[in-house]
Amino acid sequence: MSRIGKKPVPIPAGVKVSVAGTALSVEGPKGKLSWSHGPGLTASVDTAAKAVVIARSNEERQTRSLHGTARSILSNMIEGCLNGYVKALEVYGVGYGVSMAGTKLTLLVGKSHPVVFDIPTGLKVEVQVPQARGETEPAKFTISGVDKQLVGEFSAMVRRSRKPEPYKGKGVRFAGEYVRRKVGKAFAGAGSG
Repeated sequence: MSRIGKKPVPIPAGVKVSVAGTALSVEGPKGKLSWSHGPGLTASVDTAAKAVVIARSNEERQTRSLHGTARSILSNMIEGCLNGYVKALEVYGVGYGVSMAGTKLTLLVGKSHPVVFDIPTGLKVEVQVPQARGETEPAKFTISGVDKQLVGEFSAMVRRSRKPEPYKGKGVRFAGEYVRRKVGKAFAGAGSG
């Protein structure tokens, strides 16, 4: 039996979980999420223990593989509705920057045009330090929301607009991310004479 799948998911104070067939809905102080699990799984709320238990009805390979996944998704939904998820990003590079206008996130990352992203509903983007041309401090912004998958997916998409390059470290990276630096080519004419 799945070690992760058979662990009950505790329901903290302030969070409400309801089950209707295959549909699970979680409501908390930060927001509301709903999700439908696959066939072969059943979810039940144990009000006495204040926990949700995910069980499987058969031992098929597909059902066994989804057992732990369903438990993890439910746990992430509860955590998101209670505390939310935040990803902090930084933009390094001279002339690189970030700005917000309504529901659009605009990045200046050394391309011939600004890279514009439509912010998905359910996410919130905050720009802490917009960068002006010539500054050495990185531009900083955060992406937050209740859905862990949506926050992570949008953050990765923004980072892909200009991955950090290994020579000068310019580009978009997660806060605290280590970028391995390479030594550039030495000047060919130096030392010869």
